[in-house]
Amino acid sequence: MSKNLLLIFTRNPELGKVKTRLAKSIGDEAALEIYKFLLNHTKEVTEKGDFDIAVYYSVKIRENDIWTTPKFKKYAQHGDDLGERMQNAFEEGFDNNYDKIVIVGSDLYDLELNHINKAFDKLDTNDVVIGPAEDGGYYLLGLKKVIPEIFKNKEWGTETVRQDTLNDLQKLSVHLLTMLNDIDVFEDIQQTSIFDQFYK
Repeated sequence: MSKNLLLIFTRNPELGKVKTRLAKSIGDEAALEIYKFLLNHTKEVTEKGDFDIAVYYSVKIRENDIWTTPKFKKYAQHGDDLGERMQNAFEEGFDNNYDKIVIVGSDLYDLELNHINKAFDKLDTNDVVIGPAEDGGYYLLGLKKVIPEIFKNKEWGTETVRQDTLNDLQKLSVHLLTMLNDIDVFEDIQQTSIFDQFYK
């Protein structure tokens, strides 16, 4: 067992339930196909890593899906909002004796294994690692212990999340990774090969 744990938060890929902001531009079916593409990208990137992986489902655990290899352990998210669900997942990981835990979403086209590896490395000399997203949130959060305040009083899904989180961390050492762009609206895919693959 590794002492490093990667948490992947994912939604079950169901029509009309994923990438709803993107779907307003391209329709539910196209949004679902792009989400499945992003899920596969996340799987291919993370399964090569030298760390344990826990996949947390938003609604219910699926048995026959892409997260089927022994590399991926499956759990259900629980909590009233995203912050509470993330905090609970971190607490479960630390209760299972992991030293360093990193969480990522499952819709980041630019995510590479080196981003995750660097996050674990930087936790050796920092209290917190954050991967800033261009929309004002973050695509990655790395901790060595639960810091409850960063999971509370946030307007999740808005451009204030990262700054509000950094405000909570002023007395701690924080390393910021490279800024990346997660896929939420149509403009986010126009500069990627996703656009070429689906629209040319």
